[in-house]
Amino acid sequence: MSAQGVDVEGVSFGYGATRVLEDVSLSIRKGEFFAFLGPSGSGKTTLLRLIAGFGTPDRGRILIGGRDMTRTPPWSRNVGLVFQNYALWPHMTVAQNVAFGLERRRVPRAERDRRVRAALDMVGLAHLIDRRPAQLSGGQQQRVAIARTLAIEPEVLLLDEPLSNLDAALRAGVRQELVELQRRLGLTTILVTHDQEEANAAADRMAVLDGGRVLQMGTPTELYDRPANRFVASFLGTANLIDGTVEGGVFRAGGITLALREPATPGRATLALRPQAIRLHRDASGGALAARVLRTEFLGGHVRYTLELQEGQQLTTEEVHLRGRDPLAPGGGVQLEIDPQQVSIL
Repeated sequence: MSAQGVDVEGVSFGYGATRVLEDVSLSIRKGEFFAFLGPSGSGKTTLLRLIAGFGTPDRGRILIGGRDMTRTPPWSRNVGLVFQNYALWPHMTVAQNVAFGLERRRVPRAERDRRVRAALDMVGLAHLIDRRPAQLSGGQQQRVAIARTLAIEPEVLLLDEPLSNLDAALRAGVRQELVELQRRLGLTTILVTHDQEEANAAADRMAVLDGGRVLQMGTPTELYDRPANRFVASFLGTANLIDGTVEGGVFRAGGITLALREPATPGRATLALRPQAIRLHRDASGGALAARVLRTEFLGGHVRYTLELQEGQQLTTEEVHLRGRDPLAPGGGVQLEIDPQQVSIL
């Protein structure tokens, strides 16, 4: 397989007066695992389908390997699309499903058999070659769908929410298998998902979309640690968004006064504060801010608290759960300390 990069240049698309994508530009490197992340209706699936050739942009271009493919039909693009529902033929065996695209391309029988076996070996299902989809688990069906796509030896692999039909326990394992396969093949891969954990775990880089626009691009840690706006901050995990002012390098809001470690424009501003950037002190003398516990949620590995400062400001924070340490009870008092190195000014 020969991986290729993908460039989207100023792409806009809509259905009549309904705009779905608006001036989208991004560049996906050869061999990169890239994710389109966003809520339902953000335009991420439409963008993936335009790359696959199922639609033509109203404006802009789509290039694959530097070649303009904007108006090239899907069967003439060497890309592979794995659908959300797998789209396996129930009356066909695993081998026949994997061979389907090769038959459509009139690949000779001997070469077709070789590619089917090689693709099933890649996903670890060669021993199930004669079974039908109904005899497979959900994870196995998903891997058959991937093998069918790999068999055509695509330059770009497109994944449209491929794990959404799996239960939570199976999803994590299949996701890891998918990432390992992509790394081994070095295949340019684009994943569409609304699950930020899935994107964080799989992608080298990702783009957050909302309302048909790209709001921010970067590595998962870049977007999580330095969100560009309120939407990205709140969509990628939990964030406390606190409105206040910046003056003389100090952020102030209600009872919070925080000396910033990085330059910020004076005036009204929003502070983005992740729960883990707030340190709890059960000892009343330990922290700089006094708070009251409003809600306590035990989540297994950690405990999530909703806290209220004396001035009425509410914050969400988390504490690692340790055996022998009981969660704080609602109504109790606690002291807080905010790490200024972990905050962002939006």
